[in-house]
Formats: sequence, C-alpha cells, structure tokens
Amino acid sequence: MPAATLTSQIPKVSTARFTTDLDLTSDELAALFLLAARVKRSPRQFAHKLSGRYLALLFEKPSLRTRMTFELAMKQLGGDAVFTDCNGGRIGDREPIQDVARNLERWVSGIVARTYQQATIDELSRWAAVPVINALSDLYHPCQVLADFFTLQEKFGQLRGLKLAFVGDGNNVAHSLMLTGSRLGVDIAIATPSGYEPNREIFAMAAGFAAAAGCSLRLTNDAFEAVEGAHAVYTDVWASMGQEKESGRRRKDFAGYQVTGKLMAAALPEAAFMHCLPAHRGEEVVDEVMESAASIVFEQAENRLHAQKALLLMMLS
Repeated sequence: MPAATLTSQIPKVSTARFTTDLDLTSDELAALFLLAARVKRSPRQFAHKLSGRYLALLFEKPSLRTRMTFELAMKQLGGDAVFTDCNGGRIGDREPIQDVARNLERWVSGIVARTYQQATIDELSRWAAVPVINALSDLYHPCQVLADFFTLQEKFGQLRGLKLAFVGDGNNVAHSLMLTGSRLGVDIAIATPSGYEPNREIFAMAAGFAAAAGCSLRLTNDAFEAVEGAHAVYTDVWASMGQEKESGRRRKDFAGYQVTGKLMAAALPEAAFMHCLPAHRGEEVVDEVMESAASIVFEQAENRLHAQKALLLMMLS
C-alpha cells in the first residue's frame, strides 16, 4: 500500500480473523507497523475511531499485559471491552463453543481469546461472524510478536537483515517469532535443549518462508552459536502456564540456556535483550541483563498497546 494512502486512511486486512500469525500477510504486517507508529505518535487522532464498538475478552489464563493493553486500546479508541476469566475453567466447559461464539457475535464487534488449546481459538473463529483474535494459545502468541517486531523496527530502523536469536523453550512465542520474522526478512536462530525444539511442522513452514524471503532460519542446541552476530537475544520462561508440574525437571534441562552477561557478549555490541514477560528472574535471565541498557523488555510491553490498537483499527474500523 502506498505511503500516501497510509497517511490518509486506516489500512484494512484481507481476513476477518487473527487466529494465527499467518492471517496477516507480510504487506499487512508492514502496514500495521506504520499504523502503530502513527497511533503511538498521535493518539488523539484515533480517539474516536472505534466509538460504539465493543470487544469481548475471554481468558482461560491469567494476564497482565494482554488484558490491560486490549482493554486500554479499546477505551482509548472510543470503544470498550468486556472481560471474563471463564470462572477459572475453559471456554466450552459450560456450553458448546459454537453457542458461545453465536451469542457473543450478537453483542460485540470482536472476540479476543486467551486459551490453552489452539483448537478453541479455531472453533470460536469458525462459528463467530465477528473477528476473533488469538491473545495466546498453546501454539501461537501472534499479538506478542506484533509488538516485538514493531519494537525492533523502532530500535534499528528496519527489520530486513536483522538477526534475532531465541534461547529457551521451543514454545508458542518461538513459533510466532519464526512465522512472522521469516516473512519480514529477519534471520532467526532458535537454541533449545534437546527434546524442547519447536513444532516440526511449524518450523518447516517457517523455513519455507525464510527461503522465499531470502533470510535464514536455524535450529541448534548451542545457545552461544545461536546468539553469535545477533541484533536481539530473546528468551521466555522455561515452564509456561499449564506446565508448572514440569518446573523442577525443566530447571535442570534448561540450566545452560540462561541469558547472562556472558551470553549477551556473544551477540553484537548493540544487541537488545527481549522477553515477552512475565520473567522469572534468576532462571531464564539474570537481573544484570534484565536491568541493563540493552534491555528493551518494557518497550515491548508498552508497544503491545500501540500494535494492538493498530490491529483493532485494521480489523474493526
């Protein structure tokens, strides 16, 4: 989309859902980042763009950043959000998901769901006549990586040609970083302990995107190899929500994958440290790194608001 068009109107998306990273094309991602920068720079220009629109937030898991940024995004754009934590259960426990979806579509303009299973997101999207947004599932965390790559673009001025190293569990965040970064021309290196590698099908898909975009995607069990030459070093908790019973074993398995000053020194001198938060300080990352000048974790957190505003504007306005 031409830059002149972007400055005069809100770009639209080609699909009425954001259930996985692949629901936005690489061109739509670029347009979203430009819009997020406009929203961040001039929030008052967008203060009434979603007036009269309402968002349902269905969360099976606890949340600070995702819940707050979606609620604030809707309010600051002139709309509002209604939150439910599913009473500590899961969507579909009390009544079928197709019934939940067809009730909500009559009341709200969109649904944001944070779930254990990706199948729950997919089922909501199948039945709802309004947009469904994935706020985290077992396979993907697409809203997080919108903020992540927007933050990297802010810091380095461009994305193509950057290298991002992810160190830790080959989890939903790793999946989304691969699927989005590979389409934006970012070299991605993933370092995990043996047995904790990303989903094979998702990795293969991302590798295909990387080849088409002319960038690289590598998988290794060596954290220092992964971060060599990296512009950004990214990590996440070793045991995600729902994996608490595995915490003891995972602490042993991931002992060599802690992001320390020594590991950061293996990256480029200007390398940034990234984390989707919450962080378990002293486990996957040490305080020295979290509180260093290289850390941009709170910039990532702030940019959740701006990136999600842009997403909502593109999907609901």
